[in-house]
Amino acid sequence: MSEAKKGPGQDTPVVLFDGVCNLCNGVVNFIIDRDPSARFRFAALQSTQAAVLLAPLGRVPEADPQSFILVEDGRVYERSSAALRVARKLPGAWKLFYVFVVVPTPLRDAVYRFIARNRYRWFGKADACRMPTPELRARFL
Repeated sequence: MSEAKKGPGQDTPVVLFDGVCNLCNGVVNFIIDRDPSARFRFAALQSTQAAVLLAPLGRVPEADPQSFILVEDGRVYERSSAALRVARKLPGAWKLFYVFVVVPTPLRDAVYRFIARNRYRWFGKADACRMPTPELRARFL
């Protein structure tokens, strides 16, 4: 009996991000720079690929994305929970940030939402979603 092929988010964690947010693009670059084993894949929340990935999980990307999403092992993690799970998988001291998972989610997400509400004002907004360089194209859905 052959095993069914697993898709993105089941065999490889996928980070979904606001493709026009400069802060979000900076976070993606941060993860890529600290993920030498290329464990994570990426897609803009505004992309068709994000919609296709989220649909079987009963989710629809927001028209105005306010969240950082991690799809891992067929589950969806959002906001601070997603960020902490990503940090836990990065090499080095970054995994120590996972200790903040003990902070109640509503408190963590209140801080997250405050930053999300102000991210365009503080960091700016691009005219279009990020286009990966040829070297990084395989990391993006």
